[in-house]
Amino acid sequence: MTEPELRHLHAKAALVDLDGTLVATEHRSRAVSTRLFSSHGLPCDDTLPASFVGRRGQEAVADHVHRFPGHTVDELFEEACGYLMRPHSPPPFAVPGAAGLLADLHGRGASLAVVTSGMRAHVTELLDHVGGAGLFQVIVTGEDVSDG
Repeated sequence: MTEPELRHLHAKAALVDLDGTLVATEHRSRAVSTRLFSSHGLPCDDTLPASFVGRRGQEAVADHVHRFPGHTVDELFEEACGYLMRPHSPPPFAVPGAAGLLADLHGRGASLAVVTSGMRAHVTELLDHVGGAGLFQVIVTGEDVSDG
């Protein structure tokens, strides 16, 4: 939103998604899923990483576990998460305007909630890019629900 649009916003509450809305992470997810498949000698075209977007990681991996003989969903998911921690992993960054919008809403006393399919440990780190988890009264992660 532009600065003039923010001045006319009278929200009392906001419920926002995290990945791709507040913090750019899709480039990281693509890199991780590509690396996971490539490291096991499996082909990975552009449509495959796109199928992981907006879903809990374990659920996305479960769709493909049959392609990884001898491996479980949990093993593959842990391997994929490990790729995020490596120094060459693409860094996340705030979506332009997201931090300003959140600061403005918070400053006006709006209640804020973030909902995401991501894991809580990653969520709190990612929220640091837009002002921190302390801005939010509610954080709902993929770990908090039974059906992603």
